[in-house]
Amino acid sequence: MLNRKWFDYGFLAFGLLVQVVTFFVTNHLADADSQLSILSLVSGCFGVFSVCLASQGNILTFLFGFAQVGTYTYLCVTQRFYGEIAINIYYFLTMIYGVYIWRKRLDSDSEKVTTRRLKWRTVMVLFISTILVSWLVGWGLGSFTDDTQPYLDAFTTVPALVAQILMILVFWEHWFIWLAVDILSVVLWIRAEDYCMAAQYAFWCANCIYGLYNWRKLAQ
Repeated sequence: MLNRKWFDYGFLAFGLLVQVVTFFVTNHLADADSQLSILSLVSGCFGVFSVCLASQGNILTFLFGFAQVGTYTYLCVTQRFYGEIAINIYYFLTMIYGVYIWRKRLDSDSEKVTTRRLKWRTVMVLFISTILVSWLVGWGLGSFTDDTQPYLDAFTTVPALVAQILMILVFWEHWFIWLAVDILSVVLWIRAEDYCMAAQYAFWCANCIYGLYNWRKLAQ
């Protein structure tokens, strides 16, 4: 148990280090807007805390989640990522409900949430419908807005809506969806030349694997 806790602390520290190093390297190599870069760093650090605690099944994930949503939404406004803006409003609302659900499923001994799993048929329905809806949203963003990356924006938005609901309802399979979303988000922010956000999502990819391992062990 002691080694497990030290690994959790080390993983968190590594995520924060990635954010700080990326921030300084980006500012050194590029003539970036310093205010925006600092906000990217702050948002990235809040995100690291939030996802690390989520992978451990710790309800404090919501505390840092609220802070990350606020700062990240502002960054999306500056890039005109309308899908990302909409989903962060959705995150805020669902996290309020998530606090209630997670408190009901906390194990009194371990102080971790007790997770559960989906049926295979449900997984297939969710997969097919998510792909179709993502494509339609991408077409809509490209046709009716000035979104700079409509399809990539859509495919990081719609699956995340599904993953967030599954996370709130403590189904451990949501980590597979987050992994796909985070990989696409790395591409999204690299193309936007915001490397702090790209580094955040790269770290989140690793956290998805760690979260999948932890949540399977927390399942009933």
